[in-house]
Amino acid sequence: MDFLDLPQLISAAGTVRLPGSKSISNRVLLLAALADGETEVRDLLASDDTERMLDALKTLGVGVTHLGGDDWRIAGCGGRFPTKAAELFLGNAGTAFRPLTAALALAGGDYVLKGVARMHERPIGDLVDGLRQLGADVTYLGNDGYPPLHLKPASIKPDGAVRVRGDVSSQFLTGLLMALPLTGQAAGVEVVGELISKPYIEITLATMARFGVQVQRDGWQRFTVPAGSRYRSPGTIYVEGDASSASYFLALGAIGGGPVRVEGVGRDSIQGDVRFAEALAEMGAELETGPNWMQARAPKSGLVAVDLDCNHIPDAAMTLATAALFARGTTTLRNIASWRVKETDRIAAMAIELRKLGATVEEGEDFIRVTPAALRPAAIDTYDDHRMAMCFSLAAFGTPLRINDPGCVAKTFPDYFERFAAATRAAPVIAIDGPSASGKGTVAARVAAALGYAYLDSGALYRLTALAARQAGVDWADEAAVAALAAVLDVEFAGDEIILNGKPVGDAIRTEEMSAGASKVAALPAVREALLFRQRVFGKAPGLVGDGRDMGSVVFPRAVLKIFLTASAEARAERRYKQLIGKGLSANLPDLLLDMKQRDERDSQRSVAPLRQEADARLLDTTALGIEQAVDQVLVWSREALQ
Repeated sequence: MDFLDLPQLISAAGTVRLPGSKSISNRVLLLAALADGETEVRDLLASDDTERMLDALKTLGVGVTHLGGDDWRIAGCGGRFPTKAAELFLGNAGTAFRPLTAALALAGGDYVLKGVARMHERPIGDLVDGLRQLGADVTYLGNDGYPPLHLKPASIKPDGAVRVRGDVSSQFLTGLLMALPLTGQAAGVEVVGELISKPYIEITLATMARFGVQVQRDGWQRFTVPAGSRYRSPGTIYVEGDASSASYFLALGAIGGGPVRVEGVGRDSIQGDVRFAEALAEMGAELETGPNWMQARAPKSGLVAVDLDCNHIPDAAMTLATAALFARGTTTLRNIASWRVKETDRIAAMAIELRKLGATVEEGEDFIRVTPAALRPAAIDTYDDHRMAMCFSLAAFGTPLRINDPGCVAKTFPDYFERFAAATRAAPVIAIDGPSASGKGTVAARVAAALGYAYLDSGALYRLTALAARQAGVDWADEAAVAALAAVLDVEFAGDEIILNGKPVGDAIRTEEMSAGASKVAALPAVREALLFRQRVFGKAPGLVGDGRDMGSVVFPRAVLKIFLTASAEARAERRYKQLIGKGLSANLPDLLLDMKQRDERDSQRSVAPLRQEADARLLDTTALGIEQAVDQVLVWSREALQ
């Protein structure tokens, strides 16, 4: 499984230019395709969802031309797609599947619409019922009420009137409204019950108006498209930045100090999710807004819990659930039933992952309640849901964490984690690598003490793994069995004491036998993989000094300072000899030298994470240096790097 490990973060600041809105992008693409004339679409979001829509339009015979960057030209087809029979695969793109279902059901062709397995679990029955009321011929190819669908030419009923539930998904109403001009008649939609996600309907109405169709409305209960309505190209149209994506960076500023400024969306936006800023302000954050920008800072007294009706910010409300981890008190988010029919059941998924981090969570059909606690490291599952991945990145302000399947952000924000890293600062790490007995452990420990940082002896973890394998009767060459032990290694570092499975190990891991065992198990890829996240978890505030053989190359590749500390084999063998004799252990210098050379060869030639000096690491040869001299040099370099 692909994953991304995030270090503990200590601050956030900067400016982020937002990608285009997914909701606006796909609405604009479809209406441009249905319109008379050519439309130049500027600042279109580049994402999986828009790729699915663009691919579908090409398959349907629409002229689609990439103008470079995020700009496209769409040759409108005047409400009738040139291709009259096609099978479309739309992945997990709800913003493409729902509106295309409505448009194609009334477009006079024979079409099959399919998606990924999760899309086939997302209900669409209310939209299909509404289309059938207009005379559409729609057949379910699997379970009733769910995709895939077969659409045949419709027999449009005169003076069409549709009733649709408002409490399932606003995308159903959006799809119907966008398709009604294709009937050529006056047509209306009556919403039954409370309409959720109203801001997304505002986006739909505003976008339709840009293409020349003015929808008449009676509050939120009835919408009417006048007879003779027809889409016409506005010539050029710009896509706003994504307000839902803005929520993550505004929350970064509110949690990590700030200021963090987002550009591309502001108080003049047509997107309802800009009101996320109001919710964040209720939590105490300091907010500023302009026509097309917003900025957030952390409050001096910290964030406070809120109890909010989130019907008006359904997607952005997810960010509040993770921001709640840093607020005093219990946060309750209400009226979020639509979460359950998104890319995953977001209420259930959010509850599961928040609990992994240590929070107390209560969930209901349309609410979630979060009580924070001291955060603990966890591997966060993302459920092929872009918003789960982006929301949980915020938890890195409390603990190092792992995001599984981070690539799912490509749905709306392909370079999210690069932008996230640019706007945040992690707890600094100083990585000291080198061969056995080079003095790196002693130097690293003293540097850590001088800087007030934590210290990680990564070699101890491999020694402990070798010891645990010996105690369990597992051969060091049995990769799967040793990796299984490493994955559940019960280790506690308590000052100078190391505790394995509840018992102090003393000098048991410092024998030559365990040194050799550590070198052997460290060469096993599965063991290194099992211990990777465990090592990265040590990278917490205020900072870490770690020593080993792949600290700078693999474990902490973004360390603020990398040092390769070495000495001649003869000098290292003599140091190890004196160390063992000093502990009352027997030792033979020639044997130690031979073993040292063999270990160097094994460590430098192994296929996974071989011992080597990284190109950006500073070399420190300690053959002729005392410990104090080596420590002083590393401290000089450290202070330079930390400035």
